[in-house]
Parts: sequence; structure tokens; C-alpha cells
Amino acid sequence: MERYQRTLVGKTREISLLTLLGPSESQRKEVTVFLWKVIMTSIAVRSAALISCLMCLVISGPAHSGRSGRQNSANTDLIAHEWGTFTSIAGRNGQAVEWSPGGGATDLPSFVEHVRTADFKGGLRGTVRMETPVLYFYSPTETTVSVNVSFAGGVITEWYPHASHVEPNPKNVLSTAALLGREQRGSIEWNAVTVSPGLPDTFPQDQSENHYYAARETAATAISVKTRKGIQTEKFLFYRGVSTFAVPVAAQPISDGKVLIRNLGTEDVPQIILFERRGDKLGYRLAGPLQHQTALEAPELTSTVESIGGDLEEVLIARGLYPDEARAMVQTWKQSWFEEGCRLFYIIPPQFVNAVLPLSIAPAPAQINRVFVGRVELITPATEQAVETALAEHDGSIITRYGRFLEPILNQLREEHPDRAMLIDRQLGEIYTATPNPAAK
Repeated sequence: MERYQRTLVGKTREISLLTLLGPSESQRKEVTVFLWKVIMTSIAVRSAALISCLMCLVISGPAHSGRSGRQNSANTDLIAHEWGTFTSIAGRNGQAVEWSPGGGATDLPSFVEHVRTADFKGGLRGTVRMETPVLYFYSPTETTVSVNVSFAGGVITEWYPHASHVEPNPKNVLSTAALLGREQRGSIEWNAVTVSPGLPDTFPQDQSENHYYAARETAATAISVKTRKGIQTEKFLFYRGVSTFAVPVAAQPISDGKVLIRNLGTEDVPQIILFERRGDKLGYRLAGPLQHQTALEAPELTSTVESIGGDLEEVLIARGLYPDEARAMVQTWKQSWFEEGCRLFYIIPPQFVNAVLPLSIAPAPAQINRVFVGRVELITPATEQAVETALAEHDGSIITRYGRFLEPILNQLREEHPDRAMLIDRQLGEIYTATPNPAAK
């Protein structure tokens, strides 16, 4: 009898744990058989009430409450990985300033959907451009999920495949200054995304060569979404946006060519990379984790794109991306990340990402891993000198290299040299006249 009592106590603890974690089918059978054996002993009389309750728990599994319980149940075969970039430009105090994050020509294929029109985002004023988050799924069997992403103080500007719902409604009038006073969250939702291992890789493609396609070079499971115009297929869910939230890192040039980097958040920043390019020469410095602040020397311009690309891939893999995902991210952005100028890259702390960009997937995957890279463009004395020289020499090719960052660079030059503001505007006008839209990129 004592042996049965000890065994029952042990099994009771095991059953309680299984109830919380969710027993597998084999575990349920094992415990059920044990309980029936106990019932056949004399101890069953004294333990009948306990056994009845435990039998109900074992048979029913974890407790759920109606519809929400079914929606939040986990899919143990499903894995979701996501990568993306938050881009900002630092002012003189090192913090993100207001600019037109969506400025420049559209750099997406024609099949991608937009809020209102393809060029509308160019007029949106904000502090952050959320660039190309892509959400991959991995599943050995076909499954259907719903996905919802909300965006703190922001607007989702592009997406593919077709979304079930986008907020604010793209059909409504949205002024270009709407973000500046916006406290609500934008959002996007796909109600039924089918993850299909056997789906052919017949994804849409237009005639342009586009960095968008590099994100497809992974082993992720293909997805499909039913729309009124037919079924749309892709290797991932894609979306972009513009917002006004404050980024968790500040970076500002200080004396002796150094850059002071400050952590404005509560979590350590896992990795930082200071990068600079002048013409064909480039260099970078790696550091981290960043707890409070650090000052980095300007990098020596003796490196290569291949070198920093390889190091970035290693950083992304260390944060949980698969190697082909890390490679796809670097290939997607290498032309932009390693362009003319000086900038700071940093791995955004996961809690910050989840706070400003909450992601919900139902049924919940067994694993969700999100890796976001922050990019802070720096207006260094070398950048100012390069732009001033290009203005004086009417060199539109140099001006073009700064693309969408040209506006805040010129604004800082005007603030620092108010007596030359009119000259700067005149020189810029002459370049625009000779080279239409030189800043488009």
C-alpha cells in the first residue's frame, strides 16, 4: 500500500506538470493506464475524488477558454523567423531627427501594394523608416495561420501579398504630416496565410532587377494568400512603414574624429558596427555589447564590402537567423548599407522590437525569432565637407550618393552656417536644373 501511495504522489506531481505544459498523446496514455491500475487498489477509495479530477485533466489537456484558447494553441511543427531594419538619421545631439524617410524613387517591384500610391510615402515626415521586414515560415506539413503586426506611431506603407486589413485604411485621405501628431498604432493583418511545403516556386516577378528578390534565396516554406484576383504566392510576408518613435541608440561625432554612441534604452545593445565609406575606400569597427556608452575611433578605410558583409552575416547568425537568411538580408541591403557616408549599425534589443512592432501569429509557432538591425546615419564633418565641395563644384554625382539623407544634411549645414543658407539653396538649385532629381535613389 505504501508503495502505491508514494507512486501516486509522484505521478500526481507529474500529471500536474503535464497539465501545465500540455501532455503528448503517449504521455496521456501512460498516465491513464496508471490511474486505472490505481483504481483497482484499495487506495482508490480514499483517492477517488483526486483521481477523477486528474483523469479529466489528462484527457482534456491544458485548460483553454473557448475561442481564444483554440486561436492561441501552439503549432509544434511551425517555426517563424523575421528580419528587418529601422533606419534613422542623427542630429547634432545624436538622436533621430525628423526627415522624409520614404524619399527617393520607389525601389520595389510593381506587384507590391502601397498605401494610396507608390510615391505617396515620399512625403511622409517621420523619424524612422522601417525597411523590408520579411517574415519566413518553416513547416513540414501544410498549415494555415493568421498574422497581425502593429506599428507604434506609424503607418504601414507597402506590403505583399495582399493583406486582409491595413490600418489606417489606405483608401482614406492621409496627409503627409499625419505621422507627426499620431499616437495610435498602424497595423496590418493577414487572416489566412497558407504555409505549403509542396508549393512550386512560381513567385511573381516584373522586368526590373530588384534587391527585393534576394530575400527569396532561403529554404523557407512557400506561402499563399487567396485574394479576389486569385492566389498570390511568395517566400515570405513582406511589409514596410514609416514612424515617429525614438530609436534606442544615439550616435554623434565628437572630437578627434571619434563617434560617441549611447544606449538610450534599458536593455544592452548586443552589437554595434561603425562604418564609413569615402569613394572606393571603406572601413568599419565592431564593438559591443553596449550597456551605457562608448566612443569609437573612426575606422581605417582599408577594408572591403566582402569583409564587412561576412562579419555582418556572422553577427546575424549569432542572433538566431539561419545562415541563408543572414546571407539574404545582407544581399538585400548591401548596396544601401555600404554606400557613401558614415553610419552606425546595431542589433536592436528584442524587447524593444516587440514593444514598437508587436507580432501575433495564430496558431502560435513553436519558435519565433526576430532579428532587426538599426541603422543610424551620421552627419560627420567629413560628410559636411564632401557635400559642401560638391555644391561648390556643381557635382551632381556626389550629391546623388547621399540620396534620401541629403535633406537633413543640408538642413544641418544651414543651421550651422545661416549666413550661407541662401548660397546653399542657390547651388543646389543649379545642380537640380542641370541634373533633374539628383537625390532620387
